[in-house]
Amino acid sequence: MTRFSMAVIFGGHSSEYEVSLQSAGSVIRAIDKSKYDVIMLGIDPSGAWFRFTGDVSQIVADVWHDNACCKKAFIVPDRVYHGMIELDGNISTFTRIDAAFPVLHGKNGEDGTVQGLLELAGIPVVGCKTLSSALCMDKDKAHKLVHQAGVRVPRSFVLENEMDAGPALTQAESLCYPLFVKPVKAGSSFGITKVMQRNDLPAAFELAFEHDNKVLVEESIPGFEVGCAVLGNGELIVGEPDEIELAGGFFDHREKYTPETSSTHVPARISSEKAEKIKNTAKIIYRALDCTGFARVDMFLTPSGEIVFNEVNTIPGFTTHSRYPSMMRTVGMTFEQIVSAAIDLAVSA
Repeated sequence: MTRFSMAVIFGGHSSEYEVSLQSAGSVIRAIDKSKYDVIMLGIDPSGAWFRFTGDVSQIVADVWHDNACCKKAFIVPDRVYHGMIELDGNISTFTRIDAAFPVLHGKNGEDGTVQGLLELAGIPVVGCKTLSSALCMDKDKAHKLVHQAGVRVPRSFVLENEMDAGPALTQAESLCYPLFVKPVKAGSSFGITKVMQRNDLPAAFELAFEHDNKVLVEESIPGFEVGCAVLGNGELIVGEPDEIELAGGFFDHREKYTPETSSTHVPARISSEKAEKIKNTAKIIYRALDCTGFARVDMFLTPSGEIVFNEVNTIPGFTTHSRYPSMMRTVGMTFEQIVSAAIDLAVSA
């Protein structure tokens, strides 16, 4: 049987570059090498693309690029070619790619840009496609669509970079404090501030605008965050919800990757009836945003038991200890099985 060539795309011109390296290392190790020839295709922080042929540990340690194991490479958008070209001095080599697994987080990778390139090239994409990736990255548009699907979303408004921030200070009063200021399109909680009073808003706007040209000002939802790991295209598999317990503050970038005051409970410490309702809501959100392959749906559970949408991560953290695989283990799936299932959904579509 001829083995498929599977390109794993990692790194990226993104503030979440380092997170991608950790996820990609786990994914590359988990791919069934008896079925797939793995092509490691890295994007360095400047946005340069390389084919990497060294050891996976060099990716995780971020010593993979600018060494003898790298050659300049790029995806060919022409559908006739269905692959990539490597450059070695004046010599170019073509390599066919049967499918691609983008393990990229944040802008220029999780937002539909790379997915669009792959779809243009006729290369099957593991995970969400162009439209859903773009929609889920845009918190404002995602909230509008999910609201139309009948799920409650936080009250919010959008401030653009060229707009006068004065009216926003007044409009924020209608949301009540505390509230959150977020870049519309960013991940891993970069640029997010929990604002306790009006005087803190200008600094929060400034920080958020460092990451995007649009900022979302959003009401604070009481309760705690719950997440659902969803896998599938038509028929969906949903892991048991997890629960983020916070001693204070919010689930910011530091707490996500080096927890100090937060802990994650899998499964969430809620009734089975409420867990089922959360899982069904996750399915509604997943379908409303046209997700395919896999994604993590994040919601809030209020003290009164109401479910409120937060966001969808189309390429969630994908190390063996990340939230997504931890939730899928509750339905009996190992990390290797999750990776194989995600790839199978793409190549058999």
